Amino acid sequence: MMDLFRAQVARFGTEIVDAHVEKVDFSRRPFTVWSDGKAYQSKSVIVATGASALLLGLPSEQKFMGFGVSACATCDGFFFKGKRVIVVGGGDTAMEEATYLTRFAEVTVVHRRDTLRASKIMQERALANERIRFLWNSEIAEILGNEGGKVTGVKLRDTRTGAITEMPIDGVFVAIGHKPNTEFLGDQLPLDSKGYVKVKPGSSYTPVEGVFAAGDVHDAVYRQAVTAAGSGCMAAIDAERWLEHQAHSSTAPAPARATASSH
Repeated sequence: MMDLFRAQVARFGTEIVDAHVEKVDFSRRPFTVWSDGKAYQSKSVIVATGASALLLGLPSEQKFMGFGVSACATCDGFFFKGKRVIVVGGGDTAMEEATYLTRFAEVTVVHRRDTLRASKIMQERALANERIRFLWNSEIAEILGNEGGKVTGVKLRDTRTGAITEMPIDGVFVAIGHKPNTEFLGDQLPLDSKGYVKVKPGSSYTPVEGVFAAGDVHDAVYRQAVTAAGSGCMAAIDAERWLEHQAHSSTAPAPARATASSH
């Protein structure tokens, strides 16, 4: 699918540079973006760098990622139909993922404390679900697998005593939150308390005129490919209209240019 998207944008003359952005300067126009030591300048910028799932940091987690370990229940839940899975976490994300997974699998929530951090309504919904069981004061010490590279179980550590036990399981879903990929922005864009880019409600406009945001980098709620794609379309439309407005303003009489920043 991504190859089709790349081919489509390339057909319209888009230059694609596969590189990591190091820093940006949105303090003046044209804006500047640095990548691998090279500076790129633009009249407008759309930030669409997404968000990354927070992980446990275990070597075995990386080893079995995509082979029984996942950070997205809605993406991978169907593949565990009739199986036994663990959901790690105690917040709203974990409760939502656990509840969703009960459509397909037997679910065990593993939480390092004896109380949940989730909102009251999400807690009540999960605790009342007979297909969800809870392992309190527990954390995953290691994820186990077979020679075929698939998850077969986990080692659990009691957070109070340190005791280690093993539990057979078919899948592990890590649901301890997400982190937006905004470190490279520095102080160039206003971010919320969780690091997501702030946008004007109902649009992709950031507080910096000419800079737009799309997808998970500003969406802390849905985090789905379809909503990110729709957000990207909205950002493209917003950016195009803004650029047209700037071009029109630059050719207008002097009094009209004074209102160029309004939308």
